Amino acid sequence: MSQTVKKKTNTELAKGHFVFQKINYQLFILSMVIVAIGFILMMGTEDIYSFSKITLAPLVVVAGFALGFVAILYKPKKNKTNQG
Repeated sequence: MSQTVKKKTNTELAKGHFVFQKINYQLFILSMVIVAIGFILMMGTEDIYSFSKITLAPLVVVAGFALGFVAILYKPKKNKTNQG
């Protein structure tokens, strides 16, 4: 039974089907940008105990990682335009 499932998924992948939808990839790229912004906020020449380095930057990084998890777990609803 597992061989038929493997064959089915291999043929689906051969036809060009992706594991995730376009929105999943867009959200994941956005999450990587947010994490990068958080790390950029952590570095800098200002005081090491400033608000942006101690409070804001870690919150931005955590928000970016949280969005990454949402991007992976998000399952878009299928359009029902073909019914009728």
